[in-house]
Amino acid sequence: METIYGNLQGLKSSQIKQLQRLYHQRLPGDRLTTAEFAQRLGAISTEIDEPVSVYANRRGQIFRVGVGTPRQTQIPPLEIPRYGAQRLSGIRCISTQLEPESPSAAALTAMALQRLDALVILTLTGEGFERRGGGGSGYIKETHLGQLSPHPEVIWTVSPALSLDFLVNQDFLELVNGLESDFERQYVSQQVEGKSDRVLVVGLHTDNLTSIRFADGLAEISRLIETAGGKVLQTIKQKRHRIHPQTVVGDGKVEEIALAAQTLGANLIVFDRDLSPSQVRNLETRIGIRILDRTEVILDIFAQRAQSSAGKLQVELAQLEYMMPRLAGRGQAMSRLGGGIGTRGPGETKLETERRTIQKRISHLQQQVNQLQAHRSRLRQQRQHREVPSIAIVGYTNAGKSTLLNVLTNAEVYTADQLFATLDPTTRRLQITDPATAKMFSVLLTDTVGFIHELPPPLVDAFRATLEEVTEADALLHLVDLSHPAWESQIRSVMSILSEMAIAPGPALIAFNKVDLVDPDTLNLAQEEFPQALFISAQERLGLETLRQRLAQLVVYATSPRQNYLNQPHLN
Repeated sequence: METIYGNLQGLKSSQIKQLQRLYHQRLPGDRLTTAEFAQRLGAISTEIDEPVSVYANRRGQIFRVGVGTPRQTQIPPLEIPRYGAQRLSGIRCISTQLEPESPSAAALTAMALQRLDALVILTLTGEGFERRGGGGSGYIKETHLGQLSPHPEVIWTVSPALSLDFLVNQDFLELVNGLESDFERQYVSQQVEGKSDRVLVVGLHTDNLTSIRFADGLAEISRLIETAGGKVLQTIKQKRHRIHPQTVVGDGKVEEIALAAQTLGANLIVFDRDLSPSQVRNLETRIGIRILDRTEVILDIFAQRAQSSAGKLQVELAQLEYMMPRLAGRGQAMSRLGGGIGTRGPGETKLETERRTIQKRISHLQQQVNQLQAHRSRLRQQRQHREVPSIAIVGYTNAGKSTLLNVLTNAEVYTADQLFATLDPTTRRLQITDPATAKMFSVLLTDTVGFIHELPPPLVDAFRATLEEVTEADALLHLVDLSHPAWESQIRSVMSILSEMAIAPGPALIAFNKVDLVDPDTLNLAQEEFPQALFISAQERLGLETLRQRLAQLVVYATSPRQNYLNQPHLN
């Protein structure tokens, strides 16, 4: 039986049958509608005294009939074909309205959300005797034609009042082909090189966030997206007292997001916070586009950056642990992916397998991480047995840790102006001189994975073998990017993560990096707040000799029970 959508309350069975018979109608492929079909639709709408909306494909087949406006009867987003920013959905909507007025903003928004080929509004005559007159255009007073616009500054265009005769003689295929050609040209002119995701960022400013922290968070998520290979098209913000439990943002904002995504041709929406599995499902159902949260973007970057077998192992474990509770309801969305942010790592085949299989894989990976943890523990014990002190370089991601390691030890660790350029810890030997005794000795300097505000719990768990390089080090060198606008917040984030570690790390020395890029006011502020800190530029090799001296003092202090080591003759 053909389904009639919308509000059917109060309709007689005979009226419902009339609506169902509309499914058996066929429209010409090259015409928006016919006079006969428009009159029949008007007659039914007049009888039930309600708007009626029908949806047809380009073959002229009617596949959806609803009682209500285009907004009330619109197709669920996940059921609409997606052909990209240069194509329309291949669906037209023909709808009646009882009052003579221009198409409402709600109806046009529904057209844009569904990316319809066209929206045809048939305005019925207001007088009863005219409605019953029949013949010619007795039921139709005027018509309007709504279409999407290929120009970013205009969402849609609406024709002035048209006669029914003019509308039915309009060449529908020529209209649609011309419009899609315009979309194609616009798409090509704006196309990002390669196959980058076109991303819409959504930020929610709640009462527990300061304006500065909110702005920093939005800047950081945009940087994360760019690091992952995406292109941020627009950022949508909302201020609420608290998070909406179902959709994070309010209902009106969800519609605004969906409309912006359709208008800009976005294929991915990223929120600046972590989302619950139900929130992701609700948003994808209402918007019809992939939804990612902050943690998934970070996991994707880790999947791209992991080079060693240990790094890949830990990334896969983190991804599976994060995705496990999110599998329900994601099958349809996952099956529609063609790659992009959030799809790298284990791959969609593993994510769509049964939970039991994934749980077995997680257990296996955890065993391997435990073995890796034990192996690194043995290596550290060997170093400690040889009484070689160790210093771990910690800091916010992109603070310049790998660059500093390369400059100090002539290492060749990969460096880039990117977030999380380093995942695998790298240890190199550094010769320094004790300023008190003028004797040289060796220390092991370790480059570690960068921290980030609210480091995702799956990463903390999966990378525990790597993070132990921090807790087991004799001392820490906390490197800070002083040129970053949020350097103070980044210091607090790193200190917070260090304080939450199971084993308290050793003493730390703060070194402000990239001072060559900093204005005098920022430099003075940092000196006032951290009078014991160092100020260097690893890239420009500024302040490195002072850094070596301070590191020697730090090691002497941290390893005071082993002072005899510093006086061994073979190290002179």
